[in-house]
Amino acid sequence: MSEYQADEAEYMDDENEMEDVDDDMDDEFQGRDDRGSDSDVDEYDAMNNKMADTTAAQARRGKDIQGIPWERLSVTREKYRQTRLEQYKNYENIPQSGEGSEKECKRTEKGEIYYEFIRNSRSVKSNILHFQLRNLVWATSKHDVYLMSHFSVIHWSSLACNKSEVLNVSGHVAPCEKHPGNLLEGFTQTQLSTLAVKDNLLVAGGFQGELICKNLDRPGISFCCRTTHDDNAITNAVDIYTTASGALHFTASNNDGGVRDFDMENFQLSSDFYFPWPVNHTSRSPDGKLVIIVGDNTDCMLVDSTSGKTVAPLCGHLDFSFASAWHPDGLTFATGNQDKTCRIWDMRKLSKSVGALRGNLGAIRSIRYSSDGRFMAMAEPADFVHVFDVKSGYDKEQEIDFFGEISGMSYSPDTESLFIGVWDRTYGSLLEFGRRRDYSYLDAFI
Repeated sequence: MSEYQADEAEYMDDENEMEDVDDDMDDEFQGRDDRGSDSDVDEYDAMNNKMADTTAAQARRGKDIQGIPWERLSVTREKYRQTRLEQYKNYENIPQSGEGSEKECKRTEKGEIYYEFIRNSRSVKSNILHFQLRNLVWATSKHDVYLMSHFSVIHWSSLACNKSEVLNVSGHVAPCEKHPGNLLEGFTQTQLSTLAVKDNLLVAGGFQGELICKNLDRPGISFCCRTTHDDNAITNAVDIYTTASGALHFTASNNDGGVRDFDMENFQLSSDFYFPWPVNHTSRSPDGKLVIIVGDNTDCMLVDSTSGKTVAPLCGHLDFSFASAWHPDGLTFATGNQDKTCRIWDMRKLSKSVGALRGNLGAIRSIRYSSDGRFMAMAEPADFVHVFDVKSGYDKEQEIDFFGEISGMSYSPDTESLFIGVWDRTYGSLLEFGRRRDYSYLDAFI
């Protein structure tokens, strides 16, 4: 993964902000009409003086799901979408990788609706500090979501429509529990690069190799450590999982090439492996025996989780990879790359991928399978989340279309909800979708 530099942050701010495509839109987005109106597209709720959310009922009546007042702008949504598709600049470490991969990708049937729009919450803004890292939204139930907002990790209840701060790293953060290896002095002004939440455990990673662990059912911070003092130490991803014996572990992937496994029962480093290039993401197989390793290398790797030895190289991508995920069956898995593709792999035939799925704008930065294995969601850097029907062989998809950089996405564990974090100076928000169910009259008697 690229080391964080100011010009890369500006790349995301200046090149891909939705206001910058059409000069006339800047005034429209930033300069609001001060006169009162009873229109559904009002930017602010008159009763509580806060940004108005968009509900499913309003969307059915024609309101834009993000609250963008297209009827007051000098450009239509369709024209603006076309301009974005033409002008969005995909970041590539290997030039022209996106063009080179296009011929291999399968065509899919679009237009399906697997998840229906529920709500757009404008008061919940999920921020991005590194333009290549987008694992900053995690759902722990169909109503509970955790995300990063500025220097805080916040909890959002979609049921009560309120938010609360869980962790603030703007000042000094130190553990209140004593464990071997715990960095008791803690950290100050941590810049969070990634986070994960599962089984009441929150793990946040930082730009200097920091790891901060908090048990959500206990007050204070449980564990702090710095994985490495290497100059290029960014924590790129965290994967929380439960071992076969029931112990809670997490794996941290770092820019120094290290993959480190921590036992949260004893708060100890249990194993570590090193690779000759930065590791951007890892995913452990459902049986715990194998790990997908993706990073600053065109080839991905499948390794033994105990020894770290390579089981098979995964060849086919043309650029660096930043996402991976296992299907719950443990036989297939997916990798996402800056060449704009998500490749599907089968354990029974690892010599080449069994399929390649393509995005519209840019790199595939996040991949999630639903817990029942029915759907796979892949997120581009901005504007599009694709939900594929795995049962159809990835031939059918729902394309969720909006505007703004994607900070992360997450299925709820019961598959009923899909949350998408949108980062934009004007229209940043949290999008919520609910799984579509086709119930018949007779279902009421079952």
